[in-house]
Amino acid sequence: MTDHPSTFQADTDKNAGIEWDDRASLHRTDDGGGVLDKGKGLRSGTFAQLIAHMMLLPEEERGQYYIDKMGDRKYSAAEVANLAKHPAYPG
Repeated sequence: MTDHPSTFQADTDKNAGIEWDDRASLHRTDDGGGVLDKGKGLRSGTFAQLIAHMMLLPEEERGQYYIDKMGDRKYSAAEVANLAKHPAYPG
């Protein structure tokens, strides 16, 4: 599980592709962000687990949430739905 690139010998330690086992947290889109944003997560787990959880939500409610993948970025509901269809998705 890698959350950031390494600077050892100027190489990165990330594998090519999606790191499904990276830590992630589920957030509401209206949680306000801010300095304490990392503490406002509703659920945490691996990126793959949170994709699976989000896909269990009714489609009309998914837009109220996003996944914050540690060391990476925030993934919207539309991006999560596309990732759930990815051929390498372990779910």
